[in-house]
Amino acid sequence: ADAKSLRETVDKLKDKLKSAAIVLGSIADGKVTLIAGVTGDLVTKVKAGELVNHVATQVGGKGGGRPDMAQAGGTQPEHLGKALASVRGWVEAKL
Repeated sequence: ADAKSLRETVDKLKDKLKSAAIVLGSIADGKVTLIAGVTGDLVTKVKAGELVNHVATQVGGKGGGRPDMAQAGGTQPEHLGKALASVRGWVEAKL
């Protein structure tokens, strides 16, 4: 999925879940695309920009954005699974 599709999916999930921190990632042409979204009730504790940067650093990249939506990229797709697996613990530590 491209960045636009990932953003649209995050928006739909935020609407459906009502209270969530979400990170989606995709790999295309050897590059990682990441999108993070945080629902309004959690943005004081969990910032999407910090969350996406946490994941991006593990896949050889960086990113940022607004407290409720952020985007990043990376160049090490082989680390994406492990990076995404780290999201739950990072979010729980912030809450």
